Amino acid sequence: MHVFGSDCGPAEYKKVDGQCCPMCGKGLVVRRNCTLVFSTSCIPCIRGTFMNEANGLTKCFPCSPCDPGQGMFTQTECKPTSNTVCDVLDGYYCRSYSSNSECNFAVEHTHCSPGQSTKSPGTKTTDTICEECQHGFYSQHGVNCTAWTDCAAMGRVKTEDGNSSQDVICNKVPPRSHTTLIAPLLLLLLLLLLVVAVLFCFYLARG
Repeated sequence: MHVFGSDCGPAEYKKVDGQCCPMCGKGLVVRRNCTLVFSTSCIPCIRGTFMNEANGLTKCFPCSPCDPGQGMFTQTECKPTSNTVCDVLDGYYCRSYSSNSECNFAVEHTHCSPGQSTKSPGTKTTDTICEECQHGFYSQHGVNCTAWTDCAAMGRVKTEDGNSSQDVICNKVPPRSHTTLIAPLLLLLLLLLLVVAVLFCFYLARG
């Protein structure tokens, strides 16, 4: 029996004229309202739409898209009784949530710059946290800070200082040239000749 009144039952909806009609179930919407003779006529939601609750509506809700251009992918396809379930792509994190706390827009994680390290990797809900390398350390790719190479410990000499994004440059110790060896020998020889000359002159003076 379809009654008229101010309040309808929990499984009923009210027509414009105040008559209470049975609701359509999930996945269905009203095709034709009830009458005093016939019950509510319902039709299923068409592809691309859904209805996730008992209702007295005439149109199903449109399925939500999961746009890869907004950092989303389809985890569960839309069905007549439930909306699409989207999730965040790998390498992205959610920046905007809908009223039912579902993510509807995500952006790519920040890539730490050279001279920085990744303090905390990004997740689906948080961005990457970067920090600067301390003095004496460097990072070429923004992942980890590595200590500058100790050239002396390798038996080499430093030819270029390092910075936050580049290591120091070490080179082999240059071999001693013949010139550096000959010069002291020549000096020693001259001193020796000078001593001999002085002694010779002294000898002649005494003779």
